[in-house]
Amino acid sequence: MSKSSLRELPLADDPLASCVPLARQPLTADQAAGVAPLLKAIADPVRLRLLSIVLSSAGGEACVCDLTPHFDLSQPTISHHLKVLHDSGLLAREKRGTWVFYRARPEALDALAGLFAAVAPAAAEVRA
Repeated sequence: MSKSSLRELPLADDPLASCVPLARQPLTADQAAGVAPLLKAIADPVRLRLLSIVLSSAGGEACVCDLTPHFDLSQPTISHHLKVLHDSGLLAREKRGTWVFYRARPEALDALAGLFAAVAPAAAEVRA
């Protein structure tokens, strides 16, 4: 399979879902249903910030204890938002002692970026 062919979108509940850039061809109903949980997960401002903080943390990972000071939210609320990001397939988690560390899943971010990769050039062609 070439780089320009279908990419696998790594979702926790459907690891075989595939997605193509939106501007290349319309998504199937199954593809749209597979992508929606990722987009819903990052559509929340708290979750988008959490993902950003994890990505920009040293070593590309962060513990819940590192994340809570960034928010005026309780630790259980932060953990809930991290669970949503994990369940969507965007974050991997690893328990170390009493703490849970989160790391972004590069393949999920690549698939998400690939979804929008061709949108801008196609939009420019339509305006021309």
